[in-house]
Amino acid sequence: MPTGKVKFFDEEKGFGFISGDDGSEVFLHVSALPSGVTSVKPGTKLEFGVADGKRGLQALSARILQAPPSLSKAARKPADDMAIIVEDLVKLLDGVGTALKRGRYPDGPNAKKIAAMLRRVADEMDA
Repeated sequence: MPTGKVKFFDEEKGFGFISGDDGSEVFLHVSALPSGVTSVKPGTKLEFGVADGKRGLQALSARILQAPPSLSKAARKPADDMAIIVEDLVKLLDGVGTALKRGRYPDGPNAKKIAAMLRRVADEMDA
């Protein structure tokens, strides 16, 4: 099976591209990711099947071989900047909490944006 690294992946659109180890560029749809995985980070090493689609090569049944290294501490945002981001996130989550108390989950697009923001803040903290 061919292998390669994720070039980019747009979580909102549900697709991205893999740079194959052989130099090829392969389309990656979220449906080709392992069960329960909805996104991959650039640099993630994958093993995948390939099909020739309408617009070129397309990955099938991808398997994650190696996740990219986490964000280094040197590449983190400054603590002052993160404080502002976290404060804004807390305000946003307060609104979500109020809606949940009233029995309403955020709608699909907003829920995805909130989840993406939480993941990004978590990645910054986890470096």
